[in-house]
Amino acid sequence: MVWLLIVAAAAGAVATLLVLRLWVVLHSQAVTPRKSLSVVVVAGSGGHTTEILRLLESLSDAYSPRHYILADTDKMSAMKIDALERARANRDPSSTCAQYYLHRIPRSREVQQSWLSTVLSTLHSMWVSFPLVLRVKPDLVLCNGPGTCVPICISALLLGILGLKKVIIVYVESICRVETLSLSGHILLHLSDYFIVQWPTLKEKYPKTVYLGRIV
Repeated sequence: MVWLLIVAAAAGAVATLLVLRLWVVLHSQAVTPRKSLSVVVVAGSGGHTTEILRLLESLSDAYSPRHYILADTDKMSAMKIDALERARANRDPSSTCAQYYLHRIPRSREVQQSWLSTVLSTLHSMWVSFPLVLRVKPDLVLCNGPGTCVPICISALLLGILGLKKVIIVYVESICRVETLSLSGHILLHLSDYFIVQWPTLKEKYPKTVYLGRIV
């Protein structure tokens, strides 16, 4: 009987603490509303960059500043990003469109690269990625499948684990993935806050995912 009373008292104390913490979080958000969200966008190459930029076209200027991270050997993506941002600025010169930055990190995996060397190159990319993410401290990481996004997302996850900042990770699987996830998708399915797929067959196979139809 005594143990039951102790357990009940402990449960009540825990519940009270949770309620108080929730009130503090909600109160702080109400007192300090956010006007903008700093976002990290991981650009891949070819189709990956095209898809992620299509997604960005539908986002408002509230997602600012925008930090684009791409592989150090990827020149085409940088040109596409600059073109997109110039177009946004031309539509509204008074907006915050100019607040964007390009960052380069070593590519974590090249096409047809061996798995053993991939581990080493990914660790190298991770070594460079964490200081970058720590300096930027984004509110949101948005990516859609390039290998470069794995060390960036892990770095963002580490910020939360270390108690430095909670970063929301949103992964959008490529439209070309109809029945199976990409390698990056298999990894980040367990690390992202929101994992979005664009085909119902993937939603059936991976119930944890979010199906919104075609969004890019």
